[in-house]
Amino acid sequence: MDLSLTEDQRSLKEVFAELFAKEATPERVRAAEAGGHDEALWRVLVGSGAPTMGVPEELGGGGASTADLVVVVTEAGRRVAPVPLVEVLAAADALSRTDAGGELLAGVGEGRVLPVLALRPLRSGSAGPVPGAAVADVVVALDGEELVALSRPAGQAAPLLPNLGSAALAEVTTAGWSGRRVLATGAEARRVYEDALSLWRVLTAAALDGVRQEALRLGVEYVKERHAFGVPIAWFQTVQHRLADEATAGDGVELLVHEAAWARDSGSPRAAALARMALLFAGETAFSTSAASLHFHGGYGYTLEYDVQLYFRRAKAWQLALGAPRHELRALAADLFPPAGPPVLEEAVV
Repeated sequence: MDLSLTEDQRSLKEVFAELFAKEATPERVRAAEAGGHDEALWRVLVGSGAPTMGVPEELGGGGASTADLVVVVTEAGRRVAPVPLVEVLAAADALSRTDAGGELLAGVGEGRVLPVLALRPLRSGSAGPVPGAAVADVVVALDGEELVALSRPAGQAAPLLPNLGSAALAEVTTAGWSGRRVLATGAEARRVYEDALSLWRVLTAAALDGVRQEALRLGVEYVKERHAFGVPIAWFQTVQHRLADEATAGDGVELLVHEAAWARDSGSPRAAALARMALLFAGETAFSTSAASLHFHGGYGYTLEYDVQLYFRRAKAWQLALGAPRHELRALAADLFPPAGPPVLEEAVV
């Protein structure tokens, strides 16, 4: 497999890098922290076709591959864009795979419907905290043997749950989200849900990689400017080695995220395992990198005036949206070492 970007993907990266640099400035990100959502930015993304990029063309989408979506979401993560783009892409993927869900996709593309994916199945009528649900119109969730689309009653807002990452997080219950449409049942319901959740893992890993890249850049720029004992602290070997270690680990994250996207696009049997690996490694590295960058900022790093704290908080919060990493590690072990025997390894070509 060749994990390098195609010419089209490089163009896509350039376009969305410019879009997010213009529409998700640090000032806009701070202004949106109270509600976790920038409606003006979301309207721009709807106009660009981003929410339905991954939907097949015959259903009115862009027909983009997972690898294409990774390029876009990485740029969103680099700017910590205050919109639930990953959750919408995952929900749109689930909707596109069912006949009943396909009826909602036109509204998604036109900006009339904002769907998100519940990351946990409904239990006792609750899906728990769901990223993006505070601004969503529809939540796609697994309810026993049924994949359902829960609709928020018109004019009724979902209460925002305070959270470290300033996301539009809200609890979703069948009592509060009264509209209920069955999208699929039985084995098909579970297959569609698990596939959408796997896509969410890959794209969240990509967003975390974007967080990591920008946190590293902020750290490198600051240690060049901050002086101690008459010299920039970038001269100190402890600083140099730590940042070099984070940069090296980051190269591994980028490779793994793109491999996970390739595995999904190619139908590899290891796609689910690679998605979990990418999420775990990207989360760990994004937090380690942002923590190092914040540390080298000294006491300034914790103040609201410095951008690095925006990345530090999201690096911690985004990786916890699915729960404690130990649960993903256990699931990964089951994926990698099934009773039938060891996994088949594939080589990556960069």
